Amino acid sequence: MMMDIQVSSLANGIRVATSAMPHVQSVALGVWVGVGARYETREFCGISHFIEHLLFKGTARLSARAISQAIEGRGGYCNAFTQEELTCYYARTSANHVWSVLGILTEMFRHPRFAPADIEKERGVIIEEIMMYRDQPEQVVHEMLNAALWQDHELGRPLIGYPETLRGLRRRQILNFKNTKYAPQKTVFVFAGHIKHEECVRWVEKLTGGVPRARAPTYQMVSAAVSQQRLSLKAKDIEQTQMALGFRIFGRNDPRRYVLKLLNVILGENMSSRLFQVVREKHGLAYAIHSSAHLFAETGDFVISAGLDRKRDRKALDLVAREIRRIKQQPVTRSELKRAKEYVLGQIRLGLESPAGHMMWVGDHVLNYGAVITPEAMIAELQAVQADDIQALANALFRERKTSLAWLAPGATDRDGERLKELLAEM
Repeated sequence: MMMDIQVSSLANGIRVATSAMPHVQSVALGVWVGVGARYETREFCGISHFIEHLLFKGTARLSARAISQAIEGRGGYCNAFTQEELTCYYARTSANHVWSVLGILTEMFRHPRFAPADIEKERGVIIEEIMMYRDQPEQVVHEMLNAALWQDHELGRPLIGYPETLRGLRRRQILNFKNTKYAPQKTVFVFAGHIKHEECVRWVEKLTGGVPRARAPTYQMVSAAVSQQRLSLKAKDIEQTQMALGFRIFGRNDPRRYVLKLLNVILGENMSSRLFQVVREKHGLAYAIHSSAHLFAETGDFVISAGLDRKRDRKALDLVAREIRRIKQQPVTRSELKRAKEYVLGQIRLGLESPAGHMMWVGDHVLNYGAVITPEAMIAELQAVQADDIQALANALFRERKTSLAWLAPGATDRDGERLKELLAEM
């Protein structure tokens, strides 16, 4: 699982990172920029995701169709995603076409057309995407939870934006956000597959050498002054009760992140987890129940979510509370910890089978950590975790004052809210 990783910096601050895989015949490449939803003011909520869409709508030289045909016509594909702290534009192609595809991605990134007609059309598309999510209870409850965890901080707003903010965005504002936030120092070109590092550096320098240095953008940090709502309750005529239970936790550089990874697996990440086995398999109260952790620069959240039998939803929440208390009060067993470690190690190995997996690993680490943490180093950290570490972390994280609950249910009332608060206090 050794990775041949190299990272270089250009004079303008753009970084080039590679993971050479000479045994494959393809290349995954991505342009990663350290700008996302938490860089937006409320007025511009959703603009990062909007720009991600618009970059595929053409350049001064290439139409949207020409972009897709140029990449797909070479047997490749391209896509993008936006997160709170980054945006990534990526593609995969055969090794003999990598420089052509790089040229297209770079042109999209540097010279988007932002045609008024495209802006209006895509504005409507994204508003319909918002409406689609509003018809999905599991999406609604997560939006409720984020608002409860972070209130009016940027992390508390939907990444996709609001219809009213999207309707208010003008072309000049979109151009200004793109030109001021997409700074070279926040940009990483990542290649994984049948490539040579020196060639990648040479091509990126050729295509971006004219980009001047610029001041890197900043965002508002989360502090204790950012308030947290204990309970967000909403009545909605749906077939299930949707629950999302969240805890504010530490940021991505905390050394306990390796313990957190194992805690998450044991508690709710997969079908072998405690929550899945108790709430679904033993009591039949949910079809889907799982946990997940999201780490940002200086903060994060741990979330347990489920769609519950609405006639027995309180019982399900009580079972969740019991499992939280159990993992706080009793160390996990040796066999349970071993299974969790093997699961995470297996996921790492499976994720690094392909160039796409390497590209995602390298891009995430270079942009978010400043350097690539090797799989071997991560595995060593995971293997060192003991049962006492997991118990200590559970006691540090699962505390009432750090807890927010989003509850979306038919006929939900204030009386329900009081009972739910009592259950939260018992955790």
